[in-house]
Amino acid sequence: MQSPSSIAVRFWGVRGSIACPGPETVRYGGNTPCLEVRCGSRTLIFDGGTGLRPLGNDLLKRFDQIEADIFLSHCHLDHVIGIPFFAPFFGERNEIRIWAGHLRPTTHIEAVIRTILSPPIFPLNIEAFKSKVSFHDFHHGETLKFDPGIEIKTVALDHPDGATGYRVEYAGRAVVYLSDLEATGPEPDPQLVSISARADLLIYDATYTERELASRAGWGHSTWERGVRLADAARAKTLCLFHHDPDHNDQFMDTIAKEAAAARPGTLVAREGETVRI
Repeated sequence: MQSPSSIAVRFWGVRGSIACPGPETVRYGGNTPCLEVRCGSRTLIFDGGTGLRPLGNDLLKRFDQIEADIFLSHCHLDHVIGIPFFAPFFGERNEIRIWAGHLRPTTHIEAVIRTILSPPIFPLNIEAFKSKVSFHDFHHGETLKFDPGIEIKTVALDHPDGATGYRVEYAGRAVVYLSDLEATGPEPDPQLVSISARADLLIYDATYTERELASRAGWGHSTWERGVRLADAARAKTLCLFHHDPDHNDQFMDTIAKEAAAARPGTLVAREGETVRI
């Protein structure tokens, strides 16, 4: 049982760009990004990739009534494609809030979700949801405060069309989620160092290796090597590599895990279904 003063992070989707189920990805997982972060009894969800569907089904088994907040890093398909398949949206007793920090002033998150949930993209519209759903836009750099004692700091990430990084603080502990950023430059960005400072867990976009990134500059993704540099600069306790490339099979991921652990002992590689408790 989880302590009321602890944070539990469960990975429901760890893959970037496109889901890739199959025998070559069975150990690390093939669903696209989705994290469940439990702060005491509160349910926070980060990103709505294909991993959001199994998370929703699991929540229905655990709770008669679901209240949750979904924080999107951005709205590229791999991070929102699970939203139409999140079963709690169809329960009248549930309350779901959706947050985004990268869209203003051009648009807003409700407009984006309505576009996804509309023909000919999808056969249902947002009015099919039976739960209480609300939409919330904020600006990068804002701090979001929730009861009981949850504070979420935000930062802009260098990704095409914009993206948001998050720092969740609860009961003296901190989890940082930085997915979909390139982190260009010889040294870690001071803003990323600041938001990651002394984090208990730093979840970081490590889509590519440095060799691969040489031909993918500007695509908005980073490497495990840059994650190590940021974790060291920020004095984060544990680095966790995330947003795995769909072409990196389990054997390739084993190699990355070995190299990253040698460079920074204790480094984790996110695996679908695993839980990290802080």
